Amino acid sequence: MPSESPTQPARLQLVVGLGNPGSRYAGTRHNVGFMALEQLVRSAGGSFRQQSRLHGLLADVGQGEQRLRLLMPQTFMNDSGRSIRAALDWFSLRPAELLVVVDDMDLPLGKLRLRASGSAGGHNGLRSAISHLGTQDFPRLRIGIGAPAENPAERRARTIGHVLGRFSAAEQPCLEAVLNEVEAGIGQIQRLGLERAGNRLNSFQPQTPTA
Repeated sequence: MPSESPTQPARLQLVVGLGNPGSRYAGTRHNVGFMALEQLVRSAGGSFRQQSRLHGLLADVGQGEQRLRLLMPQTFMNDSGRSIRAALDWFSLRPAELLVVVDDMDLPLGKLRLRASGSAGGHNGLRSAISHLGTQDFPRLRIGIGAPAENPAERRARTIGHVLGRFSAAEQPCLEAVLNEVEAGIGQIQRLGLERAGNRLNSFQPQTPTA
């Protein structure tokens, strides 16, 4: 695992939530990265604004060393990396100063996984980010959305409908708890760094939804 420079530790400055733009995809499992950023902005009393040069919606929250830029690419999931690359270039940031928030079908609903680097793991948004950044060494927070089936063939057949489907009423309390934890965890990354925040986020135990 690559190590940070001992003289220039990375400080979180940009959080990117992945999803698909437009009302058709609002609230879908694939858009849980958008949901996390929307909650951060609501809590801060801020708002997103269109930034064409970044191919996305941008908001600022916090002040001083706690200031964060929040970006929701409007390029569609498969081309998310274009927006992320534009933002890093525009703000003169390193990939290590970035956090990508993304859905993960390989994690049960509500489980969280914070990592400093890693492969795309089959996620098209992360694959695009890695391609445009030329590295997989950037932090990412995966939010579990569960799988549609355990059987591999059935899972493949149902994947698109699952990720583009919406959370059920029974899942909403769990989703709300997870988004609250993500908000708290991002604040902890800012204050304490990636490793210590990971101890909290990676051990989060959501309440299991009941039908």
